[in-house]
Amino acid sequence: MRNVLRVGLALAALGALPSLGKNVSAPTASHPVRALDAHPAWTPASVLASAPASAWRVLDPHDTLYMTLPRGRVVIALAPQFAPHYIANIKKLVRQGFFNGLPIFRVQDNGVVEWGDPTGRKSVGTARRKVAAEFERPSRHLAFTPLPDPDTYAPQVGFSDGFPAARDPVFGRAWLVNCYGMVGTARGDNVDSGGGTTLYAVIGGPQRQLDRNTTLVGRVVQGMPLLSSLPRGRGPLGVYRSPRHRVRIESVRVAADLPPAKRTSLEMLRTDTPTFTRYVQALRNRRGPWFKVPAGRVGVCSVPIPVRRGS
Repeated sequence: MRNVLRVGLALAALGALPSLGKNVSAPTASHPVRALDAHPAWTPASVLASAPASAWRVLDPHDTLYMTLPRGRVVIALAPQFAPHYIANIKKLVRQGFFNGLPIFRVQDNGVVEWGDPTGRKSVGTARRKVAAEFERPSRHLAFTPLPDPDTYAPQVGFSDGFPAARDPVFGRAWLVNCYGMVGTARGDNVDSGGGTTLYAVIGGPQRQLDRNTTLVGRVVQGMPLLSSLPRGRGPLGVYRSPRHRVRIESVRVAADLPPAKRTSLEMLRTDTPTFTRYVQALRNRRGPWFKVPAGRVGVCSVPIPVRRGS
């Protein structure tokens, strides 16, 4: 428990989506969202309804995790372009059955849900217990669709392969951001003290103060209610006071390791197409009987990336 609280206190002191599917090709150019009025007929729903098949991409099963809980499956899309070494280590842990039987041991209201090894004593086998932090990456070769609106925490925000991200064009750096559903790795005070044996998902408001202070590895694309509806822990930072309140993880698997019939077929809206540009503009300029004053702007964490069942 001492290790759990140390990790949790570190998060408190700070203020506490997957590579392209193999059967879909990326376009040669992105379509940045510009600060223009949306067409009067555009709504988020109408844009999605008219989206062509090319506007969607299949989740790569090699970069998708299935976490099975007593109430169902949580699907996590990984982002190896941002955290390649962490994700390689996490997949090695998963394939050794490391997370099977471990608990969800912390659920913080309007914060995060955390799972893994709270004691730090379970063997990691051939994986590594510690991996060098991957808070940010060079942005030069990363796909990036910028939003036109200002952001409090970064010079520029937008989306990279379906994940909410930020970048600094001057220094050529990019990083994922802690929006709802994003999955990150816990650590202690030392930036290199984590390795993926304990993970968290954001279940409340954006935790942007954690940006570039934790290594983000992906986001939950299905099953968020299974995490966000869990009873809140009453201990410090949402830690469950009694082990009997913890939720047991039945298994965590790499999707590619399961036969196709047992996979969850999902497609994510691509964030580098004209469809996504229209979708964001519809969110920036909400219209209809209920909306009286369109905001004319949108934050990176207020653009949910749609996910649908695969064909």
